[in-house]
Amino acid sequence: MSADSEPRLRLRGVVKNFGQVRALRDVSFEARAGRVHALCGENGAGKSTLMKILAGVHRPDAGSIELDGRPRRFATPAAALDAGISMIYQELDLAEDLSVAENVYLGAEPGGRIPLTVDRGRMLALTRELAALHGFTIDAAAKVADLSAGDRQIVEILKALRRRASILVMDEPTSSLADAEARRLLAVVRELSARGLAIIYISHRLEEVMSIADDISVMRDGCLVYSAPRSALDAHRVVRYMVGRELSEYFPPRKAVPGRVRLGVRQLASAEGLSDITFEVRAGEVVGVAGLLGSGRTRLARALFGLSRRTSGELVLDGRALEHDSPAAAIASGVALLTEDRKRTGLWLDLPASWNITLPNLCRLGMHYLVRPAKELAAARDLGARLGVKWPSTQIASGLLSGGNQQKLLIARWLLADPHLLIFDEPTRGIDVGAKREIYEVLNGLARDGKALLVISSELPELFGMTDRILVMRGGRLAGEVITAQSSPEEVMQLAAA
Repeated sequence: MSADSEPRLRLRGVVKNFGQVRALRDVSFEARAGRVHALCGENGAGKSTLMKILAGVHRPDAGSIELDGRPRRFATPAAALDAGISMIYQELDLAEDLSVAENVYLGAEPGGRIPLTVDRGRMLALTRELAALHGFTIDAAAKVADLSAGDRQIVEILKALRRRASILVMDEPTSSLADAEARRLLAVVRELSARGLAIIYISHRLEEVMSIADDISVMRDGCLVYSAPRSALDAHRVVRYMVGRELSEYFPPRKAVPGRVRLGVRQLASAEGLSDITFEVRAGEVVGVAGLLGSGRTRLARALFGLSRRTSGELVLDGRALEHDSPAAAIASGVALLTEDRKRTGLWLDLPASWNITLPNLCRLGMHYLVRPAKELAAARDLGARLGVKWPSTQIASGLLSGGNQQKLLIARWLLADPHLLIFDEPTRGIDVGAKREIYEVLNGLARDGKALLVISSELPELFGMTDRILVMRGGRLAGEVITAQSSPEEVMQLAAA
């Protein structure tokens, strides 16, 4: 599809206010059939608000929406769906207890011969035909709860295709995928655009944006600050437009001076399938953990934190044998885990941000029997200021904060706990490039303080930008170990996939 063809979608002068907060300021945006249009910007830039207006979730205070040259207004998400606009959110909207086919046809089930019944056989057949038409290999009868993260994304895409979507909005579609699954999904996106869909692609992974996009638009502070074909931009220019300043490096400089051994792991095995894992982490050292999906990276974190049963081996922290069999015991022993899924297993989203920092640490604050609100709030404010948490109040529900600020709440929690070993599982997943750099600065500061850091990441550039050594997992075992400065992503991938 030609870049100079008539836009499938055109937004003109869109304005949106939430009370006194102006979320969008005179934003104009276009998307064309057969092209992938990446929408970039830091958290809070206005990307999600703009797309929710397109999807009928919010109504604009000013401005217009045109589809194929015709003005449209969507009072509800259903109206946007009927017009051919489908949005796949970062938090997938799937019924996990139902099958693939039941999710794809939810609300539009083919009727059986008897009124008010469903023809399940036909529903399965239609789902298989739809998947085959677009080259997807997926079991239409499989329960969604049993699918991989990548296959769940495919189910969401099939839902959009069943609705005959002509515009597909994808919000951080690879944020929870391993490298192999992410590459597979990007191939699907290319195929869909080649079939004539207009795809709006939102991602914080710049290398992914530069590989998939035909056009790139950048938002900052509720405004569209730049829009151009991908060929006119490189990653550094995109970053400059996003943050309004130069970022000469993605990763802050660090000088590692490893000290004594803080963590020693000897022949560790767990009930979740880990076996014969041996390594050390020294004071002031950042050790990365790489591996493909299912390699055992998160299982290693769970075993170290007492979330899964250790069947053999020993853990030694600062010369003391660790025998913890629960997260509470692990915390008491000086071990902290920043979970890979902050919303499901990290934060109490409906509780105040300050409580998310202090609740596990009340005894450390001297509140064994009675809570002292003033002292609790002071501790939260101090840590929030130290980490640069952007919040209107410490009492705001943590679920209302951006992804980067939510991540800082978890880090603040563990700073207050003052552990000796910190395990970071996907520490920058789903947060923007500016917030990522702030997280990297925090990790550097912890290393300078002599903590032992274990960083698990699906992003090899992140591991190579932040770590001193990289452990490579494969099949629940340690496949190898490399010194970061003396290795390459290709060597790590060979170890991970051999």
